[in-house]
Amino acid sequence: MILVTFISLIGVVIFELFSFPVPWMLGPLFAVLLSQFFIKKVSLEWPSYFRNIGLVIVGAAIGHSFQFDLFAGMGWLILFMLILNLTLVLLTTIMALGVEKFSHIPLKTAITCTVPGGISQIVTFAEEEKDINLAIVTYFHVIRVISIVMLIPFFVSGHVVKGDDHLGFSISTLLPLGLLILACWVFALIGKKLKLPVPFFLTPVFLVLILQLTSFNIPEVPVWLLHIAQLFIGAYIGFLLKPSMLKLGARVITIGIVSALVLLGITLAQGWMVSYFFNYSLPTGFLSTAAGGLDQMSLLATAIGADISAVTVFQMFRLLFIFIIVFPMLKVVCNWIDRRNGQIQDAKVDVSN
Repeated sequence: MILVTFISLIGVVIFELFSFPVPWMLGPLFAVLLSQFFIKKVSLEWPSYFRNIGLVIVGAAIGHSFQFDLFAGMGWLILFMLILNLTLVLLTTIMALGVEKFSHIPLKTAITCTVPGGISQIVTFAEEEKDINLAIVTYFHVIRVISIVMLIPFFVSGHVVKGDDHLGFSISTLLPLGLLILACWVFALIGKKLKLPVPFFLTPVFLVLILQLTSFNIPEVPVWLLHIAQLFIGAYIGFLLKPSMLKLGARVITIGIVSALVLLGITLAQGWMVSYFFNYSLPTGFLSTAAGGLDQMSLLATAIGADISAVTVFQMFRLLFIFIIVFPMLKVVCNWIDRRNGQIQDAKVDVSN
């Protein structure tokens, strides 16, 4: 873990030197990702609870920055978000048929590879279903998240609005800030017990939003703490792509990368539409529609000065859409494929008899 921390800081320094976007997240991501392929004699470790700590910090920061006036035109906004997500599901279904045809991956695996959900939720679904290649599904979604998290900041780097950097170190704010982070962590553990989606991110957001409606004086999360959170999350994402995943075969690896780039192109086009219709900045539009996950996109929004409230609402709607509509539909489709395959097998047996 000490070595990974050192590698991550090297990544930060390099990204700062070249003025690359989001250095405290992308620097560790690139550095850790590449180091796995060269460092063989030392076992690199980065526990998931580091990522969870980072998510809690980011969740508290986003809850503090959230603007409630976004809900004023919610009726039109919900309809627009519904159309965007239905279109995305339709296009990813077409992508799944293409993946099946060109990579010879079974249809159930191909559909699970292209559905725009979170890694942990999709992998859990794949584990529960039979006849789904878990390694391929994991690889496709890891490549999708890494490509989106790495490429979007470069796409929008010319449009970035710098955030406030005045929040530095202050002894007087340490105690209330520490209590806030501790409370967010405790509530996140409760959210995990209740099996809420992305509990270490969503629960702190909701907790701070509720506290803001009371008379509590909520401390603002300083920039230096957000940098630590970005490093924790960036290093974790860098670990997602394992060297062993490259043993899946050249065809599967290539199609995984191509599908990730196609999905990125689709969501970037949707992001441009959001920017056009709602007069958001380009970073806000892109991050609102990108299929990189609620936690990662909200973190990037805080890092590049996008509208955190809009990005969080758009990504939260997609998360609910996936849980309420996409996963049940995916279950129905998988059952239909199982029945169809069973009928084909039965027909083959009858013919052979």
